[in-house]
Amino acid sequence: MITVAPYESAVRPARSPGFRSLVLAEWTKLRTVRGWVAGLLLAVLLPVGITLLQHGTCGYIWPGGSSIGCPGDPIGPDGGAVVDTFYFVHQALPADGSITARVTSLTGHYSPTGDVHVSDSGVLSGLTSGVQPWSKAGIMIKASTTRGSAYAAMLVTGSNGVRMQWNYTGDTAGLPGSVSASSPRWLRLTRSGSVVTGFESMNGSTWTKVGSISVRGLPPSGTVQVGLFATSPSYEVITQSLGSGGGGGGPSLATGTFDNVAVSGSSGGSWTGTSLQPPPPPGPPVKQGADQAFNKFFGGTHVQAGTSSFTVSGSGDIAPDVLDAPDGNGVSPQSSLTGMFGALLVVIIVAALFIAAEYRKGMVRVTFTASPSRWTVLAAKSVVIGLVTFAVSLVAVGITLPVGLHNSRTDGYWIPPIPALTEVRMIAGTALLLALMAVLALTIGTMLRRSVLAIAGVVVVIFVPYLLAHVTGILPTSAQDWLLRGAPTAAFSIQQAYPAYHQVLAPYSAADGFYPLSPWAGIGVLVAWTLVALLAAGWLLRRRDA
Repeated sequence: MITVAPYESAVRPARSPGFRSLVLAEWTKLRTVRGWVAGLLLAVLLPVGITLLQHGTCGYIWPGGSSIGCPGDPIGPDGGAVVDTFYFVHQALPADGSITARVTSLTGHYSPTGDVHVSDSGVLSGLTSGVQPWSKAGIMIKASTTRGSAYAAMLVTGSNGVRMQWNYTGDTAGLPGSVSASSPRWLRLTRSGSVVTGFESMNGSTWTKVGSISVRGLPPSGTVQVGLFATSPSYEVITQSLGSGGGGGGPSLATGTFDNVAVSGSSGGSWTGTSLQPPPPPGPPVKQGADQAFNKFFGGTHVQAGTSSFTVSGSGDIAPDVLDAPDGNGVSPQSSLTGMFGALLVVIIVAALFIAAEYRKGMVRVTFTASPSRWTVLAAKSVVIGLVTFAVSLVAVGITLPVGLHNSRTDGYWIPPIPALTEVRMIAGTALLLALMAVLALTIGTMLRRSVLAIAGVVVVIFVPYLLAHVTGILPTSAQDWLLRGAPTAAFSIQQAYPAYHQVLAPYSAADGFYPLSPWAGIGVLVAWTLVALLAAGWLLRRRDA
């Protein structure tokens, strides 16, 4: 019996290249196509160029060319910009002590249109009766009467109940409900060094602690100011119609009525009324507007009956400076990143063509022959386009943001301070945003395979939601909110410079740089989209012919 041995070729089958080799091969492809390299270079130059060309003028230009920039808001004890405008009836508190008062009413007026007039006899007209949700009246311990100084307060509001607030951003809720003669609120603040404790009571005998705060910026010893205050943020109404939106309103006035006012630890000095107001605008005198009319009206309108009963009226707010709020001021740093939209357009086109061009030229067959593992090829392409886009975008935004901020300040615009870590997050986060969207564009190109279809698909998935949520105003607010939470455009929250505050009434909108998700939660939404798209693209790669 003859046994025939099976044939064995002397040539061993080629092994698939390792992942590192695939990454290097894809990097070689990217850097050797001059059009793609030019596109990536354009992604750096375009936003920088747009930013350099953006100039405006804020403030009054004097004859001869010299200018005075737009005034800014004061800086609070935590380093952020704040609004600190109210009427304060106060006296010195030289050491530890307390203030107690009963609030028996909170009433108000507002201007629906901003058309407010003060007659020569001091009569104010053009008002409607009503209290704003965050109108405030209460008691306060404040480091000084300088705007932006540290404070802690117990207060009643128009429709948000009793609150303890401190240093403009701190807010703790007390009892709900509005105040009236039949349902008054007793308030108390005690000072022990720089620690202030707030209490509330329905009857003046049984007290409930609302909070105890170590107030940054409040001196642990020495004289502070203690007293009563009232203020009311501007009335604002937001309107929206097909393709457009807008707002209107005007200043408002709050009046609080107090009795049973008692201060311990004070030397018993007289009460002083101080109107904390921003300085007048620069430039020549202008016709008195609504805000100036209100200031003229309520300045000095506290009424003292005996020594423990007061009526205090005030207008303004004591809160963080929200640029889009009626009482806010300044320009958002995000306006300096407008040019990055052009960089985004360029990099996602390059990313879509990074795979679609191989299908158009038939080179993808060579790629898959050299590396049969199509998942590995897709992963290598994703790593290359993601890392290259991140590096390019990091350079672009690292130049664009500082240059844009410098230009705005040079033009006279006031930009509130940005914490250093926030600026780092805006720069690195924007680069990460573009890198993830480049990978998402790559997966779309993988699924659609044709260059024109790939670019059109990228526009539909990335740019259409962005335009609908940020620019056009076509969609109702609820639909815009959904896009900002669930679409890839949610990741633009990484560029948000300042947080939104629940105690500030403002039309927080994406057009002004405010998003419903936190910065990293928005990036998480884009990561989820990218991972799902990668899985879908990999699945189609395995099922379809090259």
